[in-house]
Amino acid sequence: MKSPPFLPMLITLCFTGCATGYHSSGFTGGFSDTQLAPDVFRISFQGNGYTSADRTQDLALLRAADVTLSHGYHYFGIMNEAEGGHTDSFTAPGQSYTSASVTGYGNTAYGSATTTYIPPQRFSFFKPRSGLMIRCFAEQPEGGFAFDAAFLSRSLRSKYRIKD
Repeated sequence: MKSPPFLPMLITLCFTGCATGYHSSGFTGGFSDTQLAPDVFRISFQGNGYTSADRTQDLALLRAADVTLSHGYHYFGIMNEAEGGHTDSFTAPGQSYTSASVTGYGNTAYGSATTTYIPPQRFSFFKPRSGLMIRCFAEQPEGGFAFDAAFLSRSLRSKYRIKD
């Protein structure tokens, strides 16, 4: 028995049906971070094909705020940032269906058949990525801009309805 033509798409939607959530990096994307110095961290967030670039950037900032707070700091500044991503694609296989009918009269049979062909379909999607290099501060630095990590964490968690 052949599978219905929508089955490959349905399987794909089951695995990637939602924008990437706030979690460590896995099959559907997520965050990762590396400590480079006592107060310097590299943060990255990879979205899936259903994640907007804005969401990816916001969740990278949320991770930066959480890393800042978890290491006993209150503020962080962005030293460097990179935005980008990559395009992935897959091809759903083509399929053909044939239906036939036969009618018999005495010793004679008449038949007809119809074949329907659905060609392979290629689906492409963009997976955004956001990277930050941050420096953390115990106190707000003089003369420079720094994010208040606690405020930013509350604000972004509220925006995306993410629990602590």
